[in-house]
Amino acid sequence: MTSSRKPQWIVPGGLILLSLVPVIAAFVRGAELASRPEVTPDNARFVTAPVPIMLHIVGSVLFAVLGALQFAPGLRRRRWHRYAGRLVLPSGIAVAVSGLWMTLTYALPPIEDSGLSVIRVFVSTGMLFCLVLGFVAVRRRDFMTHRAWMMRAYALALGAGTQAFTFAFWTVAVGEPGVLAYALLMLAAWLINLTVAEWFIRRGGEPRRRAGLSGPGRAGADVSGGAVPGPPAPRSTASRG
Repeated sequence: MTSSRKPQWIVPGGLILLSLVPVIAAFVRGAELASRPEVTPDNARFVTAPVPIMLHIVGSVLFAVLGALQFAPGLRRRRWHRYAGRLVLPSGIAVAVSGLWMTLTYALPPIEDSGLSVIRVFVSTGMLFCLVLGFVAVRRRDFMTHRAWMMRAYALALGAGTQAFTFAFWTVAVGEPGVLAYALLMLAAWLINLTVAEWFIRRGGEPRRRAGLSGPGRAGADVSGGAVPGPPAPRSTASRG
């Protein structure tokens, strides 16, 4: 039983590890703001306007951790998945909206330029778009489509975790990035996450499509993890009359 459980927790466990960098950074930033620090050029935009960054911190932690647990098959077969989803969705919306808010209102740090701001606008808007489509799909009981859009939203939200690796590799190989390299490394992390998400989406959806089980109203994974019953099987002619 132990060996059968391990593969089920590889993906959520890996996602939680990947999210440790942004989660730890969020706690550090939150603790800094709570201590009423002296205003410096590095933290002035956060200290003078703390609401969007605090929303981003709380939303990011909840979305990263609870979102990772949504990938655990054992939890998807229980009501926990549905109840957690009611917290995951607004947390994700808070992340996207606060990210867009900060991009449009905060002063740019020296290492960032308007090009990266445009990328951030597309990422935040894209994440919000994915969350809305995921919500619409689950309301239609189209659980395969819901799964796909929520995975894309999670991939975008977890960009900060992958950015830690893209920046680390670049710094070791080349040195400190300049303004252009900084923007490209940020973009690369988001693109890597989306590529991996699309691979999982297509890998997970193909067997169901071949079996004729995809689409709303057919057997599949509910947000609560339970099976959604398909149409009743026709009775055989031998059982009639």
